[in-house]
Amino acid sequence: MESAQLTPDQLDAQAARLHDTDAWQHIVTGWELTTEEPAPSTPAPSTPAPPGPVAPAPALSELPRLPDGEAPPAHPSGWRDLLSVPVDRLIDDSLRTLPASLPRERPLPGRFGAVLPERLHAWRRIGQPDVRPSVHLGYARQVLTEWGWQNTPYRLRNARGARCLCGAMLTAHRLGYGSLGTVDRAGAWLITELRAQGWTDLIGPWNRHPGRTADDALALLDATIRRASLAGH
Repeated sequence: MESAQLTPDQLDAQAARLHDTDAWQHIVTGWELTTEEPAPSTPAPSTPAPPGPVAPAPALSELPRLPDGEAPPAHPSGWRDLLSVPVDRLIDDSLRTLPASLPRERPLPGRFGAVLPERLHAWRRIGQPDVRPSVHLGYARQVLTEWGWQNTPYRLRNARGARCLCGAMLTAHRLGYGSLGTVDRAGAWLITELRAQGWTDLIGPWNRHPGRTADDALALLDATIRRASLAGH
């Protein structure tokens, strides 16, 4: 059974290394690139029919007939020729815009569960499917909302059971919401959002920056969840 032995500092460093890879930068920038839409074609003006009687439609017996054994010509696939990208990519792009599906809802343990050692929650991972990073971050947000947020000292949790950002992500993993790989990708998305907001350091220093509040932490998670969801993650 997979279980996290990471500290918040180790998770922070792993997420930063993933964020700095070329593969991650391709993920972050690639989903926003779309092909230019073809310019709408202007229909040619129709020529009005000359006045006069309208010729009757030919009878079925007068229509040309194919020789015996000859199949009618296949319909041309003209609609495919109008596409600027392959159909598979269009389907993939459409699926990525769908919201991430949530796993089976399970309430968090109560306040007593918040102060239990993390290893005692590991059994909750048994039989749980993996989730997208955006879904994992949603449960990390729930951890902060129900168990509290803390910024000093920068540990996984304090004596009251409140978590820092990275601590909430590790706790969500312990509770069965996402694999260790998902936790790393969620952290990389968090750093991606911080970079977009102008923060150049890691998650931990942001979390414990003077004047930081729980509302700031929740707002950062909300923005990161939105960014990851739009990218299909």
